[in-house]
Amino acid sequence: MAELVFFSGTMDCGKSTLALQTDHNHSTRGRRGVVFSQLDRAGAAVLSSRLGLQVQAVEVHDTFSFWDYVVDALSQGQAIDYLICDEVQFYGGEQVDELADIVDRLNIDVYGFGITTDFRTRLFPGSARLIELADRVEVLQVASLCWCGRRGTHNARTIGGHMVTEGDQIVVGDTDAGAVAYEVLCRAHHRGGLTASLSGAEHLSREPLPFESEG
Repeated sequence: MAELVFFSGTMDCGKSTLALQTDHNHSTRGRRGVVFSQLDRAGAAVLSSRLGLQVQAVEVHDTFSFWDYVVDALSQGQAIDYLICDEVQFYGGEQVDELADIVDRLNIDVYGFGITTDFRTRLFPGSARLIELADRVEVLQVASLCWCGRRGTHNARTIGGHMVTEGDQIVVGDTDAGAVAYEVLCRAHHRGGLTASLSGAEHLSREPLPFESEG
């Protein structure tokens, strides 16, 4: 039986890398898949990871219909065994419902990858609907770290190193253009608004200590 699986975590936990690896693993075993993404940092119609890997993808927009795309492809003779859906937090609720229909009615596996909450700790609509509908929700085990060394659990939006808590839910950052960036923080430092820049942690020396260790 096909499954709808949601792989979730914070930023920097390797979700896009896992999406690429999942596609590779299935395709090398002869399964036929389609890769989807939305608002990827590398641009339109691309699924990329922070490690520098990327593949071409189908760009999802607000009015995109997964059901129409898949049914049209099948009607034209294209075989589809699975879908890889990255940045699913940006999908609309109806789009996630379509992914569930594809699993249940067409027996096609759907693997979704995305972050769960936004910079205000609120669930993204796409992530919330996936949690409601998925056969399985897998929390990625690669720990993103706060600047203090604790496990990073919250996504912070920053402008000039200062954390902001107001603004549109979806603003793409970490690009060459624009001042908006994102940082993973532990709960305590997210609630306190203390980013790496404000703490001075990003300026800590990484040079060896000026003495030799014993033994």
